[in-house]
Amino acid sequence: MAKQPARKSERPIVPLKPGNAGGGKGPYFGSASEAGKEAEIGVSLATPDKIRQLQKKLYRKAKQEPDYRFYLLYDKVYREDILAHAWQLVREHNGAPGVDGISCESIEARGVEEWLAGIRKELHEQTYKPDPVRRVMIPKRGGGERPLGIPTIRDRVVQTAAKLVLEPIFEADFEPNAYGYRPERSAKDAVQEVHRGLKDGYWEVVDADLSHYFDTIPHHELLQSVARRVVDAKLLRLIKLWLTAEVEEGDDPKRVQRSGGKRSRQGTPQGGVISPLLANVYMNRFLKHWRQQGKGRQFRARLINYADDFVILSAGRAAQALAWTSKVMTQLKLSLNPVKTSIKDARRQRFDFLGYSFGRERLRPPRSGWYLAAWPSKRGPAQLRASVAEELCRTNVAPWAEVATVLNRKLRGWANYFNDSIGLSSKFLKRRLRSKVTAHAVNAAPGRGRG
Repeated sequence: MAKQPARKSERPIVPLKPGNAGGGKGPYFGSASEAGKEAEIGVSLATPDKIRQLQKKLYRKAKQEPDYRFYLLYDKVYREDILAHAWQLVREHNGAPGVDGISCESIEARGVEEWLAGIRKELHEQTYKPDPVRRVMIPKRGGGERPLGIPTIRDRVVQTAAKLVLEPIFEADFEPNAYGYRPERSAKDAVQEVHRGLKDGYWEVVDADLSHYFDTIPHHELLQSVARRVVDAKLLRLIKLWLTAEVEEGDDPKRVQRSGGKRSRQGTPQGGVISPLLANVYMNRFLKHWRQQGKGRQFRARLINYADDFVILSAGRAAQALAWTSKVMTQLKLSLNPVKTSIKDARRQRFDFLGYSFGRERLRPPRSGWYLAAWPSKRGPAQLRASVAEELCRTNVAPWAEVATVLNRKLRGWANYFNDSIGLSSKFLKRRLRSKVTAHAVNAAPGRGRG
């Protein structure tokens, strides 16, 4: 792929600070090379050695034999140590209860070992059936709402156990330009790759947007993609049960709306533990086809993918790349959103990707000229301000120590992603935050009815 030279009037893009892919947590295999370099595997909680060794074996086998199909996996899912570790991972996240209203705390009160033994028995005897998924609507960055599916704690544990077994197999197959929901990879890595592409002269950008990707993944084709590697009928049946689980929506038990079920033919609920992995498996068909057909060279382009988001950076052939992409997505029974998908010239127009806004910026005096920069998009600071304001509102009567802990967690996450080298708004963090914290402290002072 020929490198496109930059014009003399252009300055190189400001480099990002190198990040630690994956934040140093989560299982990872991305460091393994085609030459057979072994990947280390870990999780946010220390992975038991026995599980770690199983994952290494599965990954190594899949990497060394691309056509191998795994046929004895189901019994690993209900292995006692894997279920116990899956519970620990779910407990660490401590998400909201599902339709049954059962929380992690209530399970601990009843006894975790006995509860896990019941799940293990159901899986062993193949009597396990997933509960309906609770659907809630959450705000989208660009406005509107998107559905979030919340499985029960029980189903989350089983899905996590299956993910521990399946992830190393499919990780061996994933294309290197995919960054979403992968071990040792992060959104920051994808942003850095976009930066490099712009710096190398790939200025024409296909700013793509898939229409409801998670909701429209076709089940039949997805299961075919899974079966290319996994032929264990019991495990395939388990995945199909999750894909066709009923969805319940509404807080009033008498007016609950139900959808999905056995007649469902598409979609995997966002919020399910297994859903990101399955979404990556299906998206990999598109990424693999791009590579095998030599489209990067043909369109003089680079494709960077993060889950259902992707951009194509091209040196003059973005229109052809978009036409080909639209055709392939139709073949995959997916579709590009015609309103949100566009072609832009990064030297003249800005585009957003994964919370960053890329585009042309002038150098500050006394220097002259311009460079291609990456800054937090306009929505990012606005969301942070809203989140901080919500925490520091007058109705929050929590002790300051608790408020400060929550604030530090939010700000630390923001700072880790939007670091100073790419335009973190110090004005907001230093001025607006200081004033809000001061106002909150005054209201929380003794004698003002605060804790």
